[in-house]
Amino acid sequence: MTEVIKLIDVNYQNNGKEILSNINLTVNQGDYLTFSGPSGSGKSTIMKLIANMINPTTGDVEYLGKNVDSYEPTKYRQQVSYCFQQPTLFGETVRDNLEFPFKVRNESINDEQMIERMEMANLSPDMLEQKVIDLSGGQRQRVALLRNLMFLPEVLILDEVTTGLDKENKDIIHNLVNHLNKKHEITVLAITHDQEEIDNSKKMIQVIDGKIGGQ
Repeated sequence: MTEVIKLIDVNYQNNGKEILSNINLTVNQGDYLTFSGPSGSGKSTIMKLIANMINPTTGDVEYLGKNVDSYEPTKYRQQVSYCFQQPTLFGETVRDNLEFPFKVRNESINDEQMIERMEMANLSPDMLEQKVIDLSGGQRQRVALLRNLMFLPEVLILDEVTTGLDKENKDIIHNLVNHLNKKHEITVLAITHDQEEIDNSKKMIQVIDGKIGGQ
């Protein structure tokens, strides 16, 4: 089984305060790991380290056997994609957001690919031209997620992306992510406080006081 992500003796401090202590974690291709724990326990910090948004104080974070710092940052984040709790959309329309992944890769805009992704998330194709200010919270979150999925990453990090959504929107996102995990073997790392998600998790990782449960 291919090791995709590995954290080795990782510690992280911020302004002299210890946030993470001696984190060791191996993530294999196709894993779907759910991270839970109290607010401030260090879950998002672990994800930001994996996404190479911050650097460990000591220890190593590896992707496919190489330190994450050895990768060109933009290329790395195309492979290890971070979707935030609060969806940030830009431009005026849904199209502006879904075209962005093509532009940063210098790829030709592919309407068919955009529509295919929208249908996967139960969004009507005619929403491509809809103004982002007119979208509901659930629609905004799905568009933000699809922006990360226009070109499928190797690792998808979901940081409480269903917080505040109704059951219908939660189910749509869960079904989409489960489909990508099963069909395309996308590795999923999901932070949640949602008890239903915790109860239905495939593999749970508890983070408490900056440590992974059992470590």
